[in-house]
Amino acid sequence: MSSSENKSIETLNQKLDVLTRIIERLAPPVPKATDLESADTFVWQPGDDWLQSVERVNRVDMVLLKGVDHVRDILLENTQRFANNVPANNALLWGARGMGKSSLVKAAHATVNKARDGKSNALKLIEIHREDIDTLPRLLTVLRPSPFNFILFCDDLSFDHDDTSYKALKAALDGGVEGRPENVIFYATSNRRHLMPRDMIENERSTSISPSEAVEEKVSLSDRFGLWLGFHKCSQDDYLEMVSGYVNYFNLGVSLDEVRHDALEWSTTRGSRSGRVAWQFVVDLAGRLNKPLTSKN
Repeated sequence: MSSSENKSIETLNQKLDVLTRIIERLAPPVPKATDLESADTFVWQPGDDWLQSVERVNRVDMVLLKGVDHVRDILLENTQRFANNVPANNALLWGARGMGKSSLVKAAHATVNKARDGKSNALKLIEIHREDIDTLPRLLTVLRPSPFNFILFCDDLSFDHDDTSYKALKAALDGGVEGRPENVIFYATSNRRHLMPRDMIENERSTSISPSEAVEEKVSLSDRFGLWLGFHKCSQDDYLEMVSGYVNYFNLGVSLDEVRHDALEWSTTRGSRSGRVAWQFVVDLAGRLNKPLTSKN
C-alpha cells in the first residue's frame, strides 16, 4: 500500500472519529436505572427520567400533628386502602399556611409503611416539583409496569395566569386513553382550593364569550381530586397544644405554663398561629435552653 493511500485511510479514520463523537453528543443520554428497592421515598428528576432516592426524609411523627385530627384520619384511611390495593381517591390538601399539609402526607406514608413492616411491596412516595408537572405523563409511563404502589406528591401546587401545564395534570389524573395507572395515586397541597388565583377565575368569567364554560375549565382541575381536605387557622388552644406536644416530644424539661406567655408573644409577633409558628418557637426555645431537638422516644 502506497504512502498516499495510507495517508488517505488515516484522514478517513480521523473524520470517522470526529463524526462518531458528534453523533454521541447528539444521541439522548441513556436513562439512569432506578432501584426501587433501595428506598421508600424518591424525587422525580425529569431531565434524566430518573427517580432519585431520598435517604433521610424530612418528616415529623404523626403524633406531633395537632388540631387536624379529622383530616388526619381521612387521609390515613385513604392511604391505607391504597396500600392494600383497595380503591382510593386522589387527595387535595388545601388551606391555611403552616398547618401541616405536607407534613401530614409524609407522616401518613410513614405510618402506613410502619404498619406494613415485614410485608412485601412497601408503599413508595415520589415527590414531583411544581415546575415539572408537565412531565407527569412521562413519570406515569415509568411507574405503570412497576409492582409497587406509588403516592405522587406535589407540594404547594398552584397555577398562575397563562400557565397551561394544569391541562397535563388533568389528563394524567383522569383523562387520556390509558388513564391513571392503578398503582398510582396523587396527593397535592395548596393554599388555594381550586388551585387557581381568584382573580384569574373572575377574569375568565368576565371576558369569556361563554363565561360559565371558561370557569368550568379552570375549576374542573380540583374536581379530579376525590378528597378535598381543608386546613384552617388554628385557635389559641390548638396552638398551645402544638407547642406542648413539641416540648414533651423533645424532652425540653419545661412545662407549658412556664413557656405559655413566651409562646403567645411569639405568635403575636408573627401575626399568626399555626403548626409552623409553634415549631419555630420550639426551635428558638431549645436554642435558649441549649438543648438538642432529639426525640426521647
